[in-house]
Amino acid sequence: MRATEHGFTLIETMIALGLLLIVAVGVLPMGLIAVNTTENQGHLNARVAEYAQDKLEQLMSLSYGNVIADTRVFPANPTGGSGLTFGGGVNPAAPVDLYVDYLDADGTLLPSVGGAPPAGWFYQRLWAITAAPSGTANLKLLTVTVIVQSAAAGGSGQMPQATVAALKTAPF
Repeated sequence: MRATEHGFTLIETMIALGLLLIVAVGVLPMGLIAVNTTENQGHLNARVAEYAQDKLEQLMSLSYGNVIADTRVFPANPTGGSGLTFGGGVNPAAPVDLYVDYLDADGTLLPSVGGAPPAGWFYQRLWAITAAPSGTANLKLLTVTVIVQSAAAGGSGQMPQATVAALKTAPF
């Protein structure tokens, strides 16, 4: 080999590849955290907000005096439920029968038996019908909360959830 010819030797190439591997392994966890955060804070947060809004719209479509429609199914059955009767709650640890339903990971409504969560549920929707603030007449406060059963691993912060509320007025 001539002295004027320069190039990389096999050893120099192996050292450079080793250094590149060390840098790549160091950056890989940041990529995994980014993917999980995107799943939790992007996809799942959007879904819980969408499903909360869907349930609120279903409740808002009922007449103010409806106290018997079963809103745990869609479309609501004319009887067999609570309609817009005062009650329910939005605490995921204490769901109230007739004021909770469950969706699978694709958002398909799952039938529940006796208020027990069905197998394979991913989203839990809870709602409450309460009296509007004092000093107001003929108003009901409808509140819907949706949570997910589990978030992507490595996600930080709270589990994705959404709460929406609206006032329902009696017809004049």
